[in-house]
Amino acid sequence: MDFTFSEEQQMLRKTVREFVDKEIIPYMKEWDERGTFDPAIMHKLADLGLMGVCIPTKYGGSGMDYNALAIVCEELERGDTAFRTAVSVHTGLNSLSLLQFGTEEQKEKYLIPQAKGEKIGAFGLTEPGAGSDVASIQTTATRKGDYYTLNGQKSWISLCDSADHFLVFAYTDKEKKHQGISAFIVERTMEGFSSKATKGKLGIRAGNTGELFLEDVPVPVDNRLGEEGDGFKIAMASLDNGRFTVAAGACGLMMACLEASVRYCHERETFGKEIGKHQLVQQMIANMEAGLQMSRLLVYRAGELKNSGKRNTRETSLAKWQACDFANKAADDAVQIHGAYGYSNEYAVERYLRNSKAPVIYEGTREIHTIMQAEYVLGYRTDKSLKHPLPAWPFESYKE
Repeated sequence: MDFTFSEEQQMLRKTVREFVDKEIIPYMKEWDERGTFDPAIMHKLADLGLMGVCIPTKYGGSGMDYNALAIVCEELERGDTAFRTAVSVHTGLNSLSLLQFGTEEQKEKYLIPQAKGEKIGAFGLTEPGAGSDVASIQTTATRKGDYYTLNGQKSWISLCDSADHFLVFAYTDKEKKHQGISAFIVERTMEGFSSKATKGKLGIRAGNTGELFLEDVPVPVDNRLGEEGDGFKIAMASLDNGRFTVAAGACGLMMACLEASVRYCHERETFGKEIGKHQLVQQMIANMEAGLQMSRLLVYRAGELKNSGKRNTRETSLAKWQACDFANKAADDAVQIHGAYGYSNEYAVERYLRNSKAPVIYEGTREIHTIMQAEYVLGYRTDKSLKHPLPAWPFESYKE
């Protein structure tokens, strides 16, 4: 595989990096302390075409490939995990699911405004008692004529208070267990829908995360994504996309840790020389660089599989697991390199360490991905072809 970036991809990275340096990094300390970021940032991302970077132009996107999405996520997380999370949820979990499974009417109504950044999409799978065990969700959808009535609660939902559309998973037939789960497009303005932000998080404090409450929410049958019982399949396909963006973002966090640590290594002196000349500090720097380069190879390999429309669950799982673990270790080492100052929010590495923990947990804990990889090797798990494979770039079937 040739991972040489095209001129278009190189320009994309430059554009996003300059945006992050100008519009995000100077304000992150304030936003982290305040617990929210300026909502105008989302509009500025939309103006740059970043809210639908890998969505076909026919549906309002920029029409770039999946590794372009990885580049965007890398550079955004170099600024802060909250912004990569916003794009991960909006594009990776929601918009790409609409592209893969939606009807033309659903794409016209929901995907196009999301790809343009006119509307924001989110993802509602996790519940208070159901995380890795998806079949344990309690939310139900009962059909009454041309509508379903949804009841339940979702937790740890990114963009809970700011998204316009939510991809919500609920049981239409509990007796069928995971084969009885269905997916629905729920609008914030629907009667009986409400949300509440979660406070007191360890990290990603500038990001909006919280709960969704569904109390007899009437959802038209036309808002069901796929057929009844397709929900689990859709959720797993969505996670292939979401995990890809999380892994790419972890590379961005490693970049931030490395840049901050190298800068500090040249500024700080001990025992008459720059701390970068001490071998144990060099060891930490070398480990950061190794983790970043290995993770990028895993991420872009998964991206190339996506570009060719091939199933990538195994490869994306490995990329997500390893990149997030490497990022967590890089952030820990960055704090260590900064010494006592690393323990203070005077330097950004303190925030990097706090932010690095959540990705090790969400969208499949490291333990879940460990099990997945072992089961692939042992032959207990195999990937079957999807009924609706992810469109292969350059989206030949979507050309005008």
